[in-house]
Amino acid sequence: MMESSSTQSVISPARVNLLGEHVDYNDGPVLPVAIDLSMTLTFEPLDEDIIELHALDLGKTSTIRIEDLEDKVDIDSEPLEHFALYPASVAWALKQAGFSIAGMRAVYTSDIPIGAGLSSSAAVEVGFARAFMALGGWDAEMMTLVKLTKKGENEYVGVNSGIMDQFACLFGRENHALYLDTKDLSWEALPLPQDVVIIVADSNISRKLAGSAYNARQQACTDAVNKLREFLPGISSLRDVPVEGFKKYKDQLPTEVRLRAQHVVEEITRVQKAVPLLKEGNIEGFGELMIAGHASLRDLYEVSLPELDSLVEIAIEQPGCYGARLTGAGFGGCTVNLVQEEKSVEFILALKAGYERRTGKVAKIYPCRATQGAHLVPKASLNM
Repeated sequence: MMESSSTQSVISPARVNLLGEHVDYNDGPVLPVAIDLSMTLTFEPLDEDIIELHALDLGKTSTIRIEDLEDKVDIDSEPLEHFALYPASVAWALKQAGFSIAGMRAVYTSDIPIGAGLSSSAAVEVGFARAFMALGGWDAEMMTLVKLTKKGENEYVGVNSGIMDQFACLFGRENHALYLDTKDLSWEALPLPQDVVIIVADSNISRKLAGSAYNARQQACTDAVNKLREFLPGISSLRDVPVEGFKKYKDQLPTEVRLRAQHVVEEITRVQKAVPLLKEGNIEGFGELMIAGHASLRDLYEVSLPELDSLVEIAIEQPGCYGARLTGAGFGGCTVNLVQEEKSVEFILALKAGYERRTGKVAKIYPCRATQGAHLVPKASLNM
């Protein structure tokens, strides 16, 4: 057991994205929510300059010398296992930025399903960032931690993700969605109705983000910008492409690139339309945008699967369901559903039964609430 007066704990939530998928690496706005599935990280200082990791759910441990972070090797000079890359990436990015990294023993566990698209990796990253800050005795703006944890995931782990995941896991607010403009990093919290439950349905099809077609989609967006810049010289990303401008010049793009870009341009518009709807409490209108977003992810961005489509189709047939769509990168993972609270039990039963009937697979269903971002809980203890 890890228990001393110097022991602290961080609770770091998962996130689910309600709207604005595959737009964060195109400078677009997104609407994520931090949800009450979470990683709990209990940590204490060590006298040595090492980071000792105990991932309880995986039954794995790793010890890393702080001076060896750049080399991505453990204390025995063996390459870091995949699970250890994420905490190490945070220490590496913080150290590169000039922040001191103190020796730490870290024990962590999570009820966030891995590989389901709920940002289990970002929860680990921002949780460790909060822990390193607490142990190092320094302070940093939360947005700085977001940028540095993203840098670690991009450059150290090698996943070309955008900034949304780390932002949502760190900035989450109870009973609110978060509007983040990834171009200028302005943001605001938008209220969610008290009588609406966020229900996440895990298709039970795991996806590997780094090995998926995620990077290919990102490249298609870059190709679209490079071509459209011939006609719209002021653009630097798809965020800068107006809908009318896209319609005018879309036929100049190769078919696949055109489809990818069309999703992004139209999805950005959906997010912009969603903001006033949430402020007015118009959850019906917001749900319609979610459903349209799923169709676009299925037909234009082509990141859905028959199982995800089945979950969405079954969901929107149920009483009390306002909206449903795949969430995360796609290629497996989860759907997100906004459901009237009083109909939520019947919804879950119908969704689970319908999915098994259609696909022969069992969906894991998680009723969730919007919760606060990664935060310290002092003087905790956790069995190792």
